Amino acid sequence: MKAAFHARRAFAIARKEARHVLRDPFTLGMALGLPVFLVAFFGFVIDLNVRHIRLAVSDRDKSRASRELVRMFSSSGYFDVRPASPATPLLRLLDTGRADAVLAIPPDFERHLTAGQAADAQLALDGADNSVAGVVLSYVKGIESAAQKRLTGRGPPIPITLKTRFLFNPELNSRWFVIPGLTVVILGIFSVLLTSLTIAREWENGSMELLLSTPVHPLEIVLGKLAPYIVLNLFSVALIYSASRWIFGVPFRGSHLLFGLATLVFLAAALSHGLLISVTLRQQQLAMQFGLVTGLLPALLLSGFLFPIESMPQPARYLMMLLAPTWFMEVSRGLFIKGAGLRELAPPLAMLALIAGAFMGLAVRKFKTDLEP
Repeated sequence: MKAAFHARRAFAIARKEARHVLRDPFTLGMALGLPVFLVAFFGFVIDLNVRHIRLAVSDRDKSRASRELVRMFSSSGYFDVRPASPATPLLRLLDTGRADAVLAIPPDFERHLTAGQAADAQLALDGADNSVAGVVLSYVKGIESAAQKRLTGRGPPIPITLKTRFLFNPELNSRWFVIPGLTVVILGIFSVLLTSLTIAREWENGSMELLLSTPVHPLEIVLGKLAPYIVLNLFSVALIYSASRWIFGVPFRGSHLLFGLATLVFLAAALSHGLLISVTLRQQQLAMQFGLVTGLLPALLLSGFLFPIESMPQPARYLMMLLAPTWFMEVSRGLFIKGAGLRELAPPLAMLALIAGAFMGLAVRKFKTDLEP
């Protein structure tokens, strides 16, 4: 028979685990130092704005209008403009990778403008990476509109004007979008890895036999193992939050209390996920590998961090509903960028609580209080 649950025994197990963590520099570094370092490093490295686009220009008009058009590309801050050699075919520059885009201005460009006729110039893009090509095309549309007004003195002939206003992120700063999501991914991965080794390590070291020598309830062990890592990860979240605000200047427009509550529930879900792996496999090496596969890939690829969830197939969306990072990604970006309230975030918070309860319940159910493998 299983022993009755006693909070004092769970607290004793948590105290023992906390002492082990404090004596282990690897665990402390993995929980505190490494997530903050990775958020800071990738926060500087990852930039969704495409810059330094190599643009080769063949200006056969050599007029004031053609030079002004080239200058507009150069002054946009996105294009690195250089003249193309007359002896080299323009498309050859794209084929060999020496240019990302080529601009060909015909010899009658200014003459057509002066006569009030359509003045054509051809831009060819490297479409091998369609996401980059789409961003570059949006830059070109803006330059085309500005050139229409500056070179002809009049705007487009269409009488309707659409004025665009970007809410929440008016400068379209990609770091405001990346860093709250990056925080979710890194916390999710390391939380799973930290607890995937705890009980497996106890079984391999033989200390689990000593713990089970007296009657103990599985919930006492699960809660006792989770509590120190939740506290440790909350310190890590505080450090990451500070780096996000004061190093990268990411705004926080929501409720700090709501963010703390959501973080606590997410950490409970991610740590329980790792604990379930540890309880089931009982081998550190195997638990580490399984934790990487089930923690890294879903958090990175299926949480909405890199790819919009709306563009994924319907079966993948159902799968993502079972992943805690998917819901915490919505909460994190909603609180940082939009200042969302409890009403908007109630569904993802409820799903996080449901996932945390499911993982914790499975870990308790799968835990064996006997010494049989």
